[in-house]
Amino acid sequence: HVQLVESGGGSVQVGGSLTLSCVASGDTIGRYCMGWFRQVPDREREGVAGIDNDGSTSYAGSVEGRFTISKDNVKNRLYLQMNSLQPEDTAMYYCAADLSFGVVSGTQRGVPQYWGQGTQVTVS
Repeated sequence: HVQLVESGGGSVQVGGSLTLSCVASGDTIGRYCMGWFRQVPDREREGVAGIDNDGSTSYAGSVEGRFTISKDNVKNRLYLQMNSLQPEDTAMYYCAADLSFGVVSGTQRGVPQYWGQGTQVTVS
């Protein structure tokens, strides 16, 4: 019963930085594993990063060392700090919540229980 709304997307230069936010309502994100996915037209959805209820994180190899996922349980918000952005990072980014860490990390095949509407990131 949690609703997720992403924000913070936009256009950024190659090598630049951007921070995405996901505001949750209806339930506390502390009850879920949280994650970020991205998708481009005609390509499959890609798991970007995940964080479990205790703060453990995982990252896709393509963003390791450049992106940082974090959360604020008091504000009920999830964040994705993106540094050294490349054109290949251009995509629609989605916030997700599920009881499974593997699902929100993209390491297990499955559809997260809750999704946001997405926010577009364009790197050029």
